[in-house]
Amino acid sequence: MTSDPFNTVKEIVSVFLLIFSLIVVHALIIDEQTNLSDNVHPALAAVALWGALIWLSMVEGSQASMVGLPPVDIELYRESHPIAAKICERGHKGDNLDRYLMGRQFMVLALVFVINMSGAPIADADVLNLPTPLANCFLKSGLAMILFTCMIGQLNTQVNASHCMLDYLNDHFATFTVWVAMGIEASGLLHASYLIQMIVAKLAGKPVESNEEPRDAFGNICYWGKIVFSCAFLIFAFTVTLSALFDGKTTMWEGVPTVIAVIFFFGLMSVVGMLEGMQIAFFAVAKITEEERNANVWAKWACELLFGNGGRGLPGFMIGRQLCVVSCFFVIARVTTVDIEDDEDNVLGVGDGAQKFFETGLLGALITTIVASIAWQLVAGAFPLQFLGNPITYGLLRICLFLEATGICSGAWVLAGIHKSFAGFQKDEVYIGTAEERAARGHGDKANDAGHLVGGAFPANADLPDYEDDDFDTRRKKISTNIDDLNEQMAEATTSGEKDAYEKAIKLEMNALEKLNKAEAVADGDKVEE
Repeated sequence: MTSDPFNTVKEIVSVFLLIFSLIVVHALIIDEQTNLSDNVHPALAAVALWGALIWLSMVEGSQASMVGLPPVDIELYRESHPIAAKICERGHKGDNLDRYLMGRQFMVLALVFVINMSGAPIADADVLNLPTPLANCFLKSGLAMILFTCMIGQLNTQVNASHCMLDYLNDHFATFTVWVAMGIEASGLLHASYLIQMIVAKLAGKPVESNEEPRDAFGNICYWGKIVFSCAFLIFAFTVTLSALFDGKTTMWEGVPTVIAVIFFFGLMSVVGMLEGMQIAFFAVAKITEEERNANVWAKWACELLFGNGGRGLPGFMIGRQLCVVSCFFVIARVTTVDIEDDEDNVLGVGDGAQKFFETGLLGALITTIVASIAWQLVAGAFPLQFLGNPITYGLLRICLFLEATGICSGAWVLAGIHKSFAGFQKDEVYIGTAEERAARGHGDKANDAGHLVGGAFPANADLPDYEDDDFDTRRKKISTNIDDLNEQMAEATTSGEKDAYEKAIKLEMNALEKLNKAEAVADGDKVEE
């Protein structure tokens, strides 16, 4: 596609900030100014940092594939992508997609907490003799950690996986990741979420939908046993975390009063919850009429931002939201991670082994997963219009769109291009054709139920509102722009299969243009030749 000079500048600046952030974080590790490098060894901190970052990228990328592929007939890619076919055959059976998404949500939090423990600066960290304003910006605010986690571990993989779902999922690393996520759900650790789901469904007057047969007596005993275990463990996690906060035994910044720290903790979880719920609500209301969406003035303003200008606000929100959520995750990790001095007593008087477990931050990750993420997604899925029509949603949407507009994470697209070329990824249309082509071959897409917990990635096949109320000239201009873009992409295609896919897509756009011209002629009262 034609290069936009302004976007190019944003990408260059963003890549520069990413490189600088990487230098700062690794300097902290080498100088033993992060928790893990200080308490254990810099080499372990570096390995843990990159191990968690690479795994996070697979968690985020595989989610886009798992959510996007359910409508596609597995037989179309069983031979070309056998590993992806096996993953989807199992992962899309019954309610397994919801199970995977729930476990995946905890994995994201746990990996971010590991990244924070490995690379986040300790109190009063000072490296590279940075000027005070620069040190405050990149170290104390956590900007360095946020930028390289977002760009390397999340956005670049989401961009590729949303368009190259098959290639991304056709890997044994993806198999391992999906099975770990489902194993976490099977452990019962997160089953308190199902209790929340039942309560929300009751309040909404809707049944809890399932793609599986009702459980037998033994199945119900196991299911409710896991719910009781999960609720008890969640209460325990809150007890430990709040006790540590009130006693000043976390990595919270020094000088912050304990009451303020507790309020800050719950406030941040509410912000994360709103952002997690907003994406669910936005994709839900995209499927209803404009009149239904514009329930009040706040909903109307939000829809104008999201769905106006060709619907560009929605992907912009997803990018800005990612920045906001990751920023909150790192701050929550700092607020909730238990840390005691050598002369202090262990939290709640537990033994040293239990204290070491508290210091991993996994209790904070569990609380955030259930209370600040899954619960809000379930509520937003049941009450999307209520989520849409409030001033807090509108304010957060504005913030997310502003962050995306700054281009601070534009370097993710550069990384995505490099990653795509290195891995040899191709768009899914090259292998399985477009939805129209699949339907013509008798393999039309099925209705897509992406589960109740779509997480934070770019939904590859999310439905956006149709703007049939645009005038004919505007609609014609949009189709012409699509044709121009497809021609430019076809010129850059490197394989005959990819070129063929673009040619077929152009023919579909030409057919749409012909239909539009006929519709305009009918509207003008002209006779249309058959």
